[in-house]
Amino acid sequence: MLRSAVTGRSVAGQVFLLQVVIVLLLVVSAVVAQVLQVRHDSDTEATNRSLAVAQTFANAPGTAAALRSAHPTALLQPRAEATRKATGVDFVVVMNTDGVRYTHPKPDRIGKKFVGTTAPALAGGTVVEHITGTIGPLVQVVVPVKDSAGTVVGLVSAGVTTAHVGGAADQQLPLLLAAAAAALVLATAGTALVSRRLLRQTHGLGPYEMTRMYEHHDAVLHAVREGVLIVGGDGRLLLANDEAHRLLDLPADAERRHVLELGLDDETAGLLASGRVATDEVHLVKDRLLAINQRPTDLRGGPPGSVTTLRDSTELRALSGRAEVTRERLNMLYDAGVGIGTSLDVTRTAEELAALAVPRFADFATLDLFDAVLNGEEPRPGTALRRTACAGVRKGAPLYPVGERIRFVATSPQARALTTGQSVVVGRLRDAPGWRAQDLERTDQVLGYGIHSLISVPVRAGSLVLGVANFWRAEKPQPFDSEELALAEELVARAAVSIDNARRYTREHSMAVTLQRSLLPRTLPEQGALELAYRYLPAQAGVGGDWFDVLPLSGARVALVVGDVVGHGLHAAATMGRLRTAVHNFSSLDLPPDELLGLLDELVGRLDQDESPGTGGAVVTGATCLYAIYDPVSRRCALARAGHPPPALVHPDGTVEFPEVPAGPPLGLGGLPFETAELELAEGSRLVLYTDGLVEDRERDIDEGLDLLRDALLRTPDASPEDTCRTVLDRLPARPSDDVALIVARTLVLGDDRVAQWEVPSDPAAVSEVRASVTRRLADWDLEELAFTTELILSELVTNAIRYGRAPIGVRLLRDRTLICEVSDSSTTSPHLRYAASTDEGGRGLFLVAQLAERWGTRYTPHGKVIWAEQPLP
Repeated sequence: MLRSAVTGRSVAGQVFLLQVVIVLLLVVSAVVAQVLQVRHDSDTEATNRSLAVAQTFANAPGTAAALRSAHPTALLQPRAEATRKATGVDFVVVMNTDGVRYTHPKPDRIGKKFVGTTAPALAGGTVVEHITGTIGPLVQVVVPVKDSAGTVVGLVSAGVTTAHVGGAADQQLPLLLAAAAAALVLATAGTALVSRRLLRQTHGLGPYEMTRMYEHHDAVLHAVREGVLIVGGDGRLLLANDEAHRLLDLPADAERRHVLELGLDDETAGLLASGRVATDEVHLVKDRLLAINQRPTDLRGGPPGSVTTLRDSTELRALSGRAEVTRERLNMLYDAGVGIGTSLDVTRTAEELAALAVPRFADFATLDLFDAVLNGEEPRPGTALRRTACAGVRKGAPLYPVGERIRFVATSPQARALTTGQSVVVGRLRDAPGWRAQDLERTDQVLGYGIHSLISVPVRAGSLVLGVANFWRAEKPQPFDSEELALAEELVARAAVSIDNARRYTREHSMAVTLQRSLLPRTLPEQGALELAYRYLPAQAGVGGDWFDVLPLSGARVALVVGDVVGHGLHAAATMGRLRTAVHNFSSLDLPPDELLGLLDELVGRLDQDESPGTGGAVVTGATCLYAIYDPVSRRCALARAGHPPPALVHPDGTVEFPEVPAGPPLGLGGLPFETAELELAEGSRLVLYTDGLVEDRERDIDEGLDLLRDALLRTPDASPEDTCRTVLDRLPARPSDDVALIVARTLVLGDDRVAQWEVPSDPAAVSEVRASVTRRLADWDLEELAFTTELILSELVTNAIRYGRAPIGVRLLRDRTLICEVSDSSTTSPHLRYAASTDEGGRGLFLVAQLAERWGTRYTPHGKVIWAEQPLP
């Protein structure tokens, strides 16, 4: 029994597993919270202790004077060591404003450059850094030493490792784990006892089986076409279904009352009270002839009492003559419920109605709908209709063919049905001048073909009339009657709901397609780094949130983006537009792929908060993205992905691989960083970016899809990007189950003949030499017209780098679609464009660069920054 309880199949098992999981979660949460709290306390204590020691030493009497003395080390080293030992920090370092150490726990490091950030402290602030040094993770604080005039004359740094202020976890964690283990054992034992008793009471049944048993019992009891009575051993009525109430005309409070008190005739009441066995005993109850069957309930050890069933023989006899017809019509209505509206296509739904009606109800069936309905719009009365579907028992009927536009005359049955909204029955078409006025020649042909009777039913969906359905009779000589009219109206009513749903879907799908195509790039931007081709295929079931983009960056680089928002419809398309706009904005910052995805992840998280279900907005249920940057000069490609399928790479020799790009979490989850992978691509390589609709659907998993993609790419060893797109998509269905976005990029290289670079000494006199070298290179490139403006731009940028930056300083010229000037240095200080006043002597350099260049900006590198400016080629 216990094994059955813990399997999770029964209610008891699920309760047992749920409570054990809850206890485990509480234990794990407590341990994790304790460890995180100890780590946080250790870090805070290390910061406070380091800051207090550094500030105390910096403000101690004599510290500023010692820094100005001839031998500061001799004066400060003993005091620093004494302070370090007294306070328990790992080091107290005093340095001058250039960062040269005067004191250190290890004397061999005195006189060397301090490792850490000092700029804020030199400005009078305080620096707190968390670093990992040779002694492990530590907190390092740098504070200024000021003289009596407030001038910074030196710096004091103190630091302590977080391990030296921790230790509480080792003391508290064993106790916490012991208490958690005891709680887990007690909770598991108590849960097992409760689950065992619950298992006995539920007989080992799971929630699904119990719910199904109750639903089946209730459905059978109240939907059965026989009366059911359950009478207890004391003669009291325990249960009566709806049919029993109707047949015996029982009072509303019949249950729990004795059967002799229910107002029944003596013979029937006596039978129910006796509990004896009865088989098809016929009793006259008021005006009904009932066949009664009764069986006791205690035959197999059950409770005392009896079960009685009642069958109305009077109604069965009355309905026996019409049972076959009714059954056929019910079968037809059932088939209409399951066979009409199998797809969200207006034309297909109309064809399903016509196919169902012929030949079971009519010999010919036609359906005419307004053109607006076929396009997903609301119908406009007074306009022409289009024949959408036609079915018949024979071919060649002289009715209007499918696709023909029809404008019915006012006297025709179809026009009357459309105008009044009521069905029209024409028993004899030959005697109907209003119908014949539609087209005398065609109506004569219809009569000569043998069609003699017609029912026209308006296709109504609420207050909208979508068209008209026509049922024609030719094989049977009898005309349509009123009962057949009711059946026709029921069939059309069911079909009208499906047609209207298909119309609404067509409208939403068209709107979503229009919205998404307006948000996707119409043309690719001009760039010289990649030869590109792309495809976008909307899904069969609705437009989704797939998107792609090509973004030219500084330095002739190009960014490729492919993303996918989970879901379909207008919300997914609109969310895709917001994310694509965000990527455009973030790419202008020239961020690495992992940092850009981090910003995009934060944005998606804020979108979820702003559009929570409580506000009535639809949240972003998930989004993936792959962002790649290709540099045609270095031939290096940096990629990062957030839950997106990996890219495919086709080498120039035709081999195909899927590079290892770390798979980050989907956008919006937060908590985990993204990683960038770098690839070196040979010239002529093809990088293939795509969404999951290309490689994954309901019939195959992603591994099988990747193998198919590899095979398709192997068949195109020397193909162009355009041919590659065509070959890859040829294996997909015409309308895939999910959106597909595909970009194929063939790499180009900016050769050495179009790149020039120089190293510049950190000397203002070197600016003239750079200008001369640049002028000569522009002459080699036949760009003498740009020499003057290029010299002005480079003079300002190089001078700023020498004055405010740090060596090494480099200059690079790129001849691409534009002339690109780049100046790099190892400083991360960004230049700031300002407008100088008329009395200022400087401050106009960057303003001049902005005026002369078409575009300019700054991008950061792992070793510093690059200031670039672009000029259009003459």
